[in-house]
Amino acid sequence: MIKPLAVLFGLLSTTALASPALAGNGGTLQILVSKQTQSLTVYDGDQIVATSKVSTGKSGHSTPSGIFSILEKQKYHESNLYSNAPMPWMQRITWSGVALHESNSVPNYPASHGCVRMPGAFAKALYQMTERGAHVIITDAPITPFSVSHATLFKPEMPAESGQLLSDAQLRPTAIDSALEPREVAMNQVLPKAGAKGRVVLEDIPPLRILITRRGERETLLDAQALLTELGFDAGTPDGHVGKTTVSAISGFKRWKGISTKGALVSTGFLKALYASAGKGEPPIGQLMVRQKFTPLFEAAVGIADPETALGTHFLEATEVNRFSGKAEWHGVSLENQLSGPAMKRLGITRQAAANQPYPVASALDRITIPDNIRHRIELLMSEGASLTISDTGIGPETGAGTDFITLTRG
Repeated sequence: MIKPLAVLFGLLSTTALASPALAGNGGTLQILVSKQTQSLTVYDGDQIVATSKVSTGKSGHSTPSGIFSILEKQKYHESNLYSNAPMPWMQRITWSGVALHESNSVPNYPASHGCVRMPGAFAKALYQMTERGAHVIITDAPITPFSVSHATLFKPEMPAESGQLLSDAQLRPTAIDSALEPREVAMNQVLPKAGAKGRVVLEDIPPLRILITRRGERETLLDAQALLTELGFDAGTPDGHVGKTTVSAISGFKRWKGISTKGALVSTGFLKALYASAGKGEPPIGQLMVRQKFTPLFEAAVGIADPETALGTHFLEATEVNRFSGKAEWHGVSLENQLSGPAMKRLGITRQAAANQPYPVASALDRITIPDNIRHRIELLMSEGASLTISDTGIGPETGAGTDFITLTRG
């Protein structure tokens, strides 16, 4: 999600650092903000493109920490919350009012009402570098992206059988909902001349946003409704909502299996018995969700080993994605995110993620199992800038219509 950068370096102020040799070589920008050091660093993969001082939210108006993306860009904007205060080169990261923008007051301490203030020249240069969807990660202490290689990470897959050679043909993926069906191929009307060189051209695919988290009540109930209906208990249309029909179906199943109808409606004992009766093994713990261009695409159950231990919060982004070679480079960061007591109880977690693990991203990936058909579906749509967020806490309150997955963290 970057634009050519070389022409922009002259715009950067003395507060910024840039290396033209490292920028614009096919990587994707990540913007990292540290509230502790009041600094912003732009990365292309694991290479620094530019830096600047900033001012984040002051006491009582703290800038939220977490994983965001640029939702909206305006060269000039006025605050809807604070007396029409000017916000030039505005890049919004939440619909509730947090943005990156230029300011005439950028001291070396928190001073804003929650936004990230930047010096004028740098704000303009950053605005010209980015596009909607570029990621912004806000933390207390500074963090640095590092290269990650792991079997669980996705690799791009060609949308046609390997070895197929087409002359000047363009391969077009079919609709998302039928991603496992054969690819449609648009062929030239005229056959190639003898000796002509064949080439395959792939359409650009907007980057996927992938979230792996723990299953929520909606996902759990939705699948339970489908399994109950499959077993002959009419639970109504699977929608993840509790209604009279669903309550009646669950109660009927419990009576059949000798499970008490008192207490929680969707209890652990009920779920285990339901999945066993349907021949589905253990109830899944994890959920994978996919968005593209701020729009939900699909979701599926995934496995999480050792579910009593928190996964932690991690963000990874794919660069150098090559669908011809089936290769991609991933860079990631781990964010501090202490779960509250009520959150741990709700999620069935008894242990926080170990803070002293040498490779916390790899430790989290080791515990995740993704079904082959879901992996195949994602890898057919892999492109430059695809991202993966791993978090125990699921979809945050800032995630909604017109956003990527927004993950809020606690220090």
